[in-house]
Amino acid sequence: MQASSSLPETNSGANPLSGRTVAFIGSGAMAEAIINGLLSRALLNAEQIIASDPRAERGQELVERYGLRFTPDNIEAARAADLLVLAIKPQVLGEVMPTLRQHAHHADLVLSILAGVRIRTLAAGIGNAHIVRSMPNTPAQIGRGMIVWTATTEVPDAQRLQAKTLLGALGEELYVEDEKYLDMATAISGSAPAYVFLFIEALIDAGVHLGFTRSQAERLVLQTLSGSVEYTLQSGLHPAQLRNQVTSAGGTTAAALYELEKGGLRTVLADAVWAAYHKSVVLGDAQAQASYQPDTDSPGD
Repeated sequence: MQASSSLPETNSGANPLSGRTVAFIGSGAMAEAIINGLLSRALLNAEQIIASDPRAERGQELVERYGLRFTPDNIEAARAADLLVLAIKPQVLGEVMPTLRQHAHHADLVLSILAGVRIRTLAAGIGNAHIVRSMPNTPAQIGRGMIVWTATTEVPDAQRLQAKTLLGALGEELYVEDEKYLDMATAISGSAPAYVFLFIEALIDAGVHLGFTRSQAERLVLQTLSGSVEYTLQSGLHPAQLRNQVTSAGGTTAAALYELEKGGLRTVLADAVWAAYHKSVVLGDAQAQASYQPDTDSPGD
């Protein structure tokens, strides 16, 4: 099976989040990125957003910045939510899920941005089968992210459109039918910003080694990469075609590319991506084994 992006479209001008209350369990950088995106796009007003966090000073920051509602109590946030966003650190999930289990079923939809935490772990832990699992990346914090997501079969089209709209506030979103693609996305779009940052760092260092000041090298590298990405997007050409366009026989670029190929750049990159994918699978297995195991009672009010 291939990844799929087939989803029903919204009516022109319709806002799937209209009248919805969105509550965030955890109010870190990614939660704030979603909040900022929703408000800046006028998809929600501040009164429709509740943020929960144990840090009172963090709550004060968000209230002053966005005018939203804040509570240090996860239960209070969960009980008020139509759409519940899990934005805590995966390491504390085992502590949070037992408290949410009695109240998360109030939400029509639970959306997770927790890295490596599988749907079955969330469904068993919080007692709600209407779950969307997503994998955002760092550029989502400036609205330029790539977010891959999937949903349980219990999530109807209307709620999928709500998730699509919310995640779209972070940048580009891609819906996939099978959860296995989330581990793959972790290795590509999730971890890839770190690969890019390392490449940027190495190229800047090379520029300094040649004789540029660090600020000059940074300007050269950042603008070149930004322009190259934009050119790739606008041209519609395969990257190999674009590379050939700037590679003259016997020229400087050909000499540089020869060294990169000889050094095994493609192989090293492929190995790195595979290592990230494998690690994501292993961490998902470990999280599933270590997570809260619910009792057999039905969730209460």
